[in-house]
Amino acid sequence: MRRRTLAAALAVAAVTAVACGTDTPAPAAHGGELTVWLMNGDLSDKATAAINAAFEKATGAKVTVQIQEWDNINTKISTALAQDNTPDVIEIGNTNVPLFAANGALTDLTPHRDELAAGQTWLPGLAGPATVDGKLYAAPLFAGNRAVIYDKQVWADAGVTSPPKTFPELTAALDKIKAKHPAPDYSVFHFPGRYWFGALQFVWDAGGQIATQQDGKWTGALGSPEAQKGLQAWKDFQNAYSSAASRNVDTKAPDQAAIFSAGGAAAILDTSVNTVLKNKPELKDRLGTFPFPSTTPGKTQPVFLGGSDLAVAAKSRHQDLALAYLKTAADPAVQRDAIAGLDGWTPVSTELIDRITPTLPPLNAAFATAAKTSVATPAAPGWATIESDKSINAFFADIATGRRPVAEAAREFDAHLSEALGAR
Repeated sequence: MRRRTLAAALAVAAVTAVACGTDTPAPAAHGGELTVWLMNGDLSDKATAAINAAFEKATGAKVTVQIQEWDNINTKISTALAQDNTPDVIEIGNTNVPLFAANGALTDLTPHRDELAAGQTWLPGLAGPATVDGKLYAAPLFAGNRAVIYDKQVWADAGVTSPPKTFPELTAALDKIKAKHPAPDYSVFHFPGRYWFGALQFVWDAGGQIATQQDGKWTGALGSPEAQKGLQAWKDFQNAYSSAASRNVDTKAPDQAAIFSAGGAAAILDTSVNTVLKNKPELKDRLGTFPFPSTTPGKTQPVFLGGSDLAVAAKSRHQDLALAYLKTAADPAVQRDAIAGLDGWTPVSTELIDRITPTLPPLNAAFATAAKTSVATPAAPGWATIESDKSINAFFADIATGRRPVAEAAREFDAHLSEALGAR
């Protein structure tokens, strides 16, 4: 499920509205009406209007957009998809696509994958959850992800004047800052113990996975040697550089951006500098960003991508028009000018990220770079259970606090994963 904390990570300097572009999708139908559900707080009115204008120009059809609230949205979508008068196109949080694909409520888009991708390499963190048992059930719409935000003045005072490019450089820098700020309540790198979005990066970086699938069956995989290595690396990092008080909390209680902006931390892993600047605008010139470096030289840690996909209701009476709408939203010109250009979201392909990154302000470029390396969560309906019951939050907190040894915590959580992901 997408989290509302996934604010736009990018801000492109100058763009042209996509409705005025010359590279809009070719017509797929002519005339008709389409009902589209979009989520509140995601696309701006301008971006939505640009997508709709490009679609209407290509098809001659009219679009009715109905904005939905996030509260209890999965139940509302399930109910809508079961009705004969279902909306035609629905925005779904990327990790929740399998929940609706499993019971046949979404149209199988596999035959149209190439035309939807339009020659682009979709980000795995978006396309992965939309691909269930080898079949595509949704097209990526946008992504949001995380990078390191740090106080350049605090780092410089400790003798660190440039962002680290390797994991050893990062820990060496943090050790210098820790020596300068030894107070036990100070976080050199504030990293909440329940912050599973960030903690998973260590698992993936070590070559581990949350779960693996064989013969159609999902099994928890956090007990593997690779995952164990990553979990231990995360525990060591969290315990060494984040305060003891952070080991059993999440990012919003207390708010990590507020802790950072108040001077309680030298760095955080977050989705945007905007939350920091909202608390303390005068920090703008002191902020720096960089992708979290991998233990593999020359690489960055794989990130969790939050975001949304667009799916077509299996009961839609306007399948051709619905497909045309997805093609419009995924079109490279629309992605460039509306998704990234107007709203600042991460676009859905590595090619587009490469294209826009040189135009970004330095503070925002790190988020685009980090997004190029992502790993998908399990494409199983039961993944929604793992997110909603917050068992994954508690799992990482158990490790951070030492309530359970790494191996024991992984063994117990693997059992829960296997049960939840195997449920139909």
